[in-house]
Amino acid sequence: MSDIENSVSSMPLIGDPAPAFRSMTTMGKVNFPEDYRGKWVVFFSHPADFTPVCTTEFIALARRADEFREINTELLGLSIDSLHSHLAWAESIEHIDLGGKGKVKIPFPIVADITMSVAKAYGMLQAVAKTQTVRAVFIIDPDSIIRAILFYPMSTGRNIDEIKRIILSLQKHDADNVSTPADWNPGDPVVMGAPLTLEAAKDRMESADDNMIPYSWYLTMKKQ
Repeated sequence: MSDIENSVSSMPLIGDPAPAFRSMTTMGKVNFPEDYRGKWVVFFSHPADFTPVCTTEFIALARRADEFREINTELLGLSIDSLHSHLAWAESIEHIDLGGKGKVKIPFPIVADITMSVAKAYGMLQAVAKTQTVRAVFIIDPDSIIRAILFYPMSTGRNIDEIKRIILSLQKHDADNVSTPADWNPGDPVVMGAPLTLEAAKDRMESADDNMIPYSWYLTMKKQ
């Protein structure tokens, strides 16, 4: 791993190892990614503490944290605010009953990144934000490899369902070596790899069984 203190603002890519860092969080020190090996991680940034859209996101994630743990996934937040600011914001959230669904406590750590070193290592500082982290999401697998990256503008709250769906899709791919189509959800048909020869393409269409849906030689779905 490269020295995070000397990192630049260019972001890592899908397939790259997650940049390592040590930092204080609202739940103590974290050594990332070592502390999370063997687990999936949703590592996400927010522009600033005490901002309204971020507050709705944190409440939504807090309400569904157990769902993520059920699929071997941990949540880890970050902004370039101080640890004391994070703690005060998290405490204030406990008094908000958003949508009348009940109050929550934030059950996941928030990284304090006042020096912006972690944000720079992950490319979370964009030109439009300058000294604020945009709404970045890095989905990191149990081997600490970045598998998906999402960036939202500061005005748009994130879709928690989609973040979870991406993780389930990646887990399905890893387990069964299949791909997932548009709007896929667990239990839906999956996409089989396209044949690479004319003979294989012909065989695919002629040998389809009851579990296969052959739309074309290059697009065949498999029932789950």
